[in-house]
Order: sequence, then structure tokens, then C-alpha cells
Amino acid sequence: MDNSTERSPPLDSHLPTADLSETSEKDAANGFQPGSDPEAPPSNQVGSDQIDTMMEKKGTKPDPADFPDGGFEAWLVVAGGFFATFCSFGWINCIGVFQNYYSQHQLKEYSSSTIAWIPSTESFMLFFPGYIAGRMTDELGPRIPLLLGSFLHVFGLMMTSISKEYYQFFLAQAVCSGLGCSFLFYPIIAACGSWFRVHRALAFGIMVSGSSIGGVVLPIMVQRLIPQIGFGWAMRAVAFMFLGLLVIVNLTVKSRLPPAHRPFDFMAMVKPFSETPFLLLALAGFFTYVGGFLPFNFLIVQGEDSGMSADLASYLIPIMNAASTFGRILPAHAGDLFGVFNVMIVFSAFGGIMTLALWLPAAANAPIIVYAIMYGFASGCTLSIIPAMVARLGHISQLGARSGALYALASIGVLVGSPIGGAIQNTQHGAYSGLIIFAGVALLIGTFFTVLSRTAQVGFNIKAKV
Repeated sequence: MDNSTERSPPLDSHLPTADLSETSEKDAANGFQPGSDPEAPPSNQVGSDQIDTMMEKKGTKPDPADFPDGGFEAWLVVAGGFFATFCSFGWINCIGVFQNYYSQHQLKEYSSSTIAWIPSTESFMLFFPGYIAGRMTDELGPRIPLLLGSFLHVFGLMMTSISKEYYQFFLAQAVCSGLGCSFLFYPIIAACGSWFRVHRALAFGIMVSGSSIGGVVLPIMVQRLIPQIGFGWAMRAVAFMFLGLLVIVNLTVKSRLPPAHRPFDFMAMVKPFSETPFLLLALAGFFTYVGGFLPFNFLIVQGEDSGMSADLASYLIPIMNAASTFGRILPAHAGDLFGVFNVMIVFSAFGGIMTLALWLPAAANAPIIVYAIMYGFASGCTLSIIPAMVARLGHISQLGARSGALYALASIGVLVGSPIGGAIQNTQHGAYSGLIIFAGVALLIGTFFTVLSRTAQVGFNIKAKV
């Protein structure tokens, strides 16, 4: 060993092993004293990173580079994460139902753009506080943020059930419930990433497919319960169901690695953006999320405006989310085989092209339904594979914080995307062509920045598995 401070290894490397054959002369030359531990660095250089490395070598602490890539505990975390994304991201995936419902009932006196601030802010609150949730997970483990998220999400939905005014819906559903979703989403990403390396994208895909299943079940559940038991009890029924599922989440999700217990450093959030591939990926996420949620928010109202019956239109979001279930798992497995950046580029471009080529001219039931299926499949990949891309660019012990930093920027796209789309639709006096073009172009710009991020890593090597 030399006198330099050991650095955490990259994801695809292994920690160096101790060379027990070193002679005492070599030890002395490197600063070791006779009789000292040959694996320990000089006393004047021992820090937390060196101590962690020593403990890992001695077998008293899990080795960050030794991923089990399976086993009962690992897949139990995936199962718990599935239920967490069902309750959090799955709920966000059905916000288009509320855009349509509020415009016809409690908030019908407000414009489409004004109402859109509720679902867009809810999506924003899922992503923007991600650095705090991710950093808390890295430092304290997933237990505390999961408990906090469970309380905020359930409490927010309970308060939504008794809301009457616009500001009440905004604070309860968009802010409180959305913040709870954030503290449910990032801990499971960080925890799952500590168990898998070779099959990481597949594990993420299976886990995040819970959001697609939620996006199928929850819109139908809400739209069927409201006429039968009223809006208030429909929201309370969802909240009670989430409470039961989140108990399972809190009992099953854990990290393989112990909490880092490092002091808080705000610059740790900014530092990843100094890395060119990470910065370009963050910009890709921003533009992808500007346009990526517009179909989820406006496809129902656009379908009804095109002559589709309200009953059939109510199934467009479930259809889209059902297709995205396959889009989260199959492309994720392809990402493990061919590279997550390569797969992201293909499906992001496909989603943008389908939006411009199919949704834009769609004026009948058949093309709108076909678009819901096609875009749902593409979005299943583009909205779920980003954590696996972040994991490729940094050390696994920082996955929660780095994912949160990227999503903090991407969340601004989520926040402004739907209101901008609603404003464009208002300026066209109810027409949707401008909104659709805006969504498609944003997705293609996101694809372009993903290509740049890939190029920053491997150049123009088309065959590289990235």
C-alpha cells in the first residue's frame, strides 16, 4: 500500500485486496511501524473512508463491491419496492383523472392551465425533494424516510377527501401527498441498488413496474368509487389501502450497506453536475419530463374532445399504464444486456416520434387508443430506467443522493410542462395540436441530450455497451 488515501471504487470494479506478503522493509518504507496491522494505513492518514475499507477487508462490514445480485433478501426488497411504487409513482401516474374530474366538478370555474398546477406540482413534489430523501437514505438508511413518506402520503390523501377550495386541494394533494411520495420513492431506489449490479436495471424495472400496475388499478378504482360512495370516501378508501400496503413496505425494504453517517454537505448535491456525463443526463431528464407527462395529463380530455365517449376515455390512462408495465420490465432487461443508455435513446426517440406522428393527427378512437399503447410502452422505459443510468455514473453508496440531485433538476420540467401545455391549449381556444407538438419536441430534445451524455462517456463508439 502507498500513502495515498484510498478512493471508493467505481461500480464495476472490485476493492483492492490486501497483500499479506509484503516485507517489513516495504511496510517501513510506506510508513508502517513494526508490530502494527499490515493492512492499516499510517496513523496520520486514518480517516472514515480508510476505516470503512479496513472493516470491509476484515469482513466486519459489507463490501460495497460484493453485490449478491439475487437471493431471498434482495428480491424481498424488490417486492417491497413494488408496493412502494404502486402507492407513490402509481398514484402520480393517474393524476390525469383528477385533471378531468376537477375541471367538471369542484374546480370547474378554473381554467385548464390553473387546474394543471395541481397534478404538475404533485409530480414536482415527487421529484424535487429527491436529494433530501436520497441523502437521508444514504446517511440514515431507508427506514426513517419510508416512515415519514408513509405518514405524509396517507395524511395528504385524507385531507384531500375533505377539501373544498382550490388552495386546499393544492396543499393536501399536490404538496403533502406529493412530498410523501418522494420519501417513498428514493429510499427504495437506493436500497435496491445496493443489492444488484449485473441485474440492476431488471430489478429496477420489476420494482418500478408497480407504478404501472398502480396506474392501471387506481384510475379505474377512483372513477368507479366516486359515483358510488362520493369523492370523499373514494379518497379515504385509497388512503386506507395505501396504509396497509405501506406497512408491508416498511417491513421489507432495507439496504445491504450500513448507513454512512456522513456530515451534511450541500456541495455534494452540486458536485455531480461538474461531471459532464451527469450534467448532460440531467438535462436529458429535464426535457424528457417536460413533455413526458403531458399525455398522462391530457389524453383523456383530448380523447373526449375528439368525440370519444367519456366511459371509453376513462380507460385511456389505464391502457397507457398497462402498456408501460411491459415497457418497464422488458427494456430494463435489454438495458442489462445492451446498455441502459443505448436502450433509453431508442425508446425516448420512439416516444417522441409516436407523439408527433400518431397523436398529433389522431381524431378518432382507434388511433388514440393505439397511441396510448405505443406511448405507454415507450414511457415505461424512459421514466423508469434513469436510476440505472445514474447508478452507472457513480459509486453505489451515493446512489440516493445522486439520483435525487438529477431528479431535482428534472422535476422543474415536470412542474412547468403541464401548465405550459395547458396555456398553449388555452391560446388555441381548446385545440390540442400545439400542446402535442410541444410534448413531442421536448421528448426528442431529451433524446438528443441522452446521446450527448453517452458520447461524453465512450465517444462515438456505436457498439459500446453503455
